[in-house]
Amino acid sequence: MTQTTPPSLTFRALRLLADGEFRSGEELARTLGVSRTTVWKALQNLETWGVTLFKVHGRGYRLVTPVDWLERTQIERYVGTQASQFQIHVVDSANSTNDVLLSEALVGAPRGLTLAAELQTQGRGRRGRVWHTGLGGALTFSLLWRFDQGVAGLAGLGPAVSLALARALRILGVEEAMLKWPNDVLWRHQKLAGVLVELQGDAMGPSAAVIGIGINVRLEEQVRSRIDQAVTDLASAGALLSRNQILGVILGQLAALLEQFAATGFAGLKEEWDSHHALAGRTVAVMLPDLSEHVGVAAGVGEDAALLLQTSNGLRRFHSGEVSLRPLESLEHRAGAA
Repeated sequence: MTQTTPPSLTFRALRLLADGEFRSGEELARTLGVSRTTVWKALQNLETWGVTLFKVHGRGYRLVTPVDWLERTQIERYVGTQASQFQIHVVDSANSTNDVLLSEALVGAPRGLTLAAELQTQGRGRRGRVWHTGLGGALTFSLLWRFDQGVAGLAGLGPAVSLALARALRILGVEEAMLKWPNDVLWRHQKLAGVLVELQGDAMGPSAAVIGIGINVRLEEQVRSRIDQAVTDLASAGALLSRNQILGVILGQLAALLEQFAATGFAGLKEEWDSHHALAGRTVAVMLPDLSEHVGVAAGVGEDAALLLQTSNGLRRFHSGEVSLRPLESLEHRAGAA
């Protein structure tokens, strides 16, 4: 968003418009302690943030869709009995919540530190993909979690976290939430949420994981049009819920699952993960970093969360890394298209 006024002023102005009612430029300027021209500049080009603003001469400004702002105390209320395990911070904007917590982890930040950003400007997913969000239309947050075991003992953490998301979404009423290996959450075969796990530490331990999560809550058309894959949001799935409730429930499920993962590794979660596998039994193509492609039937995951692929040459195992997975209707269809 290109503007000469500080982004903090834009956020302050938007919060004054949170109720969806008209506010005149004069009223906003008086409350903010700035000129009407400064208010006007602060509210320009909001479409790049996924925000649509009505401007009516003589009446002022009104948000077409009020922003559902995050509030720490509300999030903690929905976390429930696990709230003491988290230190939750909410900021207006961040380039990348993962980058911030990776830096904090290096200087000894505690387990449970959570950073949620109303707007993330350089969010990223696996394989360097950009995570597009609009203000209030998504949840983008990162969690720092420390483990006694080393980095080598954290195989399968990404798929495990996606399982925690599926658990939380089912609690929130999204019964058809499914998993796409390794870290994506789908609804009706469209991407609803994603996970990016970045690790620090020694092979023998201790270690730290920064767990980045992005979940689409309500995608505006201008944001959806920038995404190059099939996506959906919680609103489409019928979950018209407060972002504070969604984040609180997710954190509660993460606390429980991460404790389980620390005790049993992914092996203790394998059966449940397989039961949520969106592509189980389907013909899929696995693309490796060298661009070689392997086709077979998805046969679940191993106890280390490796993808099991039944091919014409036998059962093969693939670990996440930079691997890409996509479904194919059938080998015959693929051959015909070629």
